[in-house]
Amino acid sequence: MDPHLLRTFVTVASCGSFSAAASQLGYTQSAVSQHIAALENDLGTPLLRRRPVLPTPAGERLLEHAGPLLLRLEAARADVRRTIGVPPGTLTLAASPLAAVSLPAALREVRRTHPGTEITLTVCGRAQVVEGVAAGSFTLGLTDGVAAPTDPLHLSSAVQLHTTPIAHTELVVALPHDHPLAGGGLTLAGLVDARWIDAPDLAAPLPALRAAAGSDALRPAFTYNGTDLHTLLTLIAAGHGLAVLPLRATTQAVATAPLTSPRLVHRTELLHGHLPHAAAEALAAVLSEQ
Repeated sequence: MDPHLLRTFVTVASCGSFSAAASQLGYTQSAVSQHIAALENDLGTPLLRRRPVLPTPAGERLLEHAGPLLLRLEAARADVRRTIGVPPGTLTLAASPLAAVSLPAALREVRRTHPGTEITLTVCGRAQVVEGVAAGSFTLGLTDGVAAPTDPLHLSSAVQLHTTPIAHTELVVALPHDHPLAGGGLTLAGLVDARWIDAPDLAAPLPALRAAAGSDALRPAFTYNGTDLHTLLTLIAAGHGLAVLPLRATTQAVATAPLTSPRLVHRTELLHGHLPHAAAEALAAVLSEQ
């Protein structure tokens, strides 16, 4: 299966349009149509309905495999490039919003010990951090999430990345001050009927909480796809829903209650393929000592 054709298929399915996919990929619309036709011919089945542009059942199944396959190819390319090395005077970092708060002091130390290093920091979603490090877009990544106290974060089954644990901290349920449950310890089992805010790049992801609680009943009443913590806390304070956050991420704008069961912690981990130059190694060392 030609990865170029597969990438075109994923883009068309994501855009819901052949013309929009052509614009995004830098191809002509005719070339995109030819790519899809060639892939369908290779697999012997239609993959996309044309009006509207939607995946067929076979196309939906292919989409389930496409993301991990393309990521593995990018990871392989990145690993080969790492053997050549990157310019020693550059350091590209990615961090999820809550993980980024631990970077300023560490970066100051790296700039002191490695003067002249050009540092680029991108704050983005958790999945983008993992995919970017795997694909070689970033030298290092710092991401966060929730896990049992002795477990690492579950990052990706598509690629293998080296991880270094940086910190784990207490989790709390953030809720409005006038919420009837404010004031005591809470369990996920006791909150299955609560209104939740799904903030996948800031709060504890609801799929992780459902898995930990062993219940599918934790469902979002409100979805926030941003990365600004102040906005999320404002939404919680205004009564749009609850969220599980590390205690250090909350302010007096919201009430907090310890999450007593199940036992979970907020973890921060450093991700890398391998550390290719001294500045990256120094940053990893400083973060690990914080």
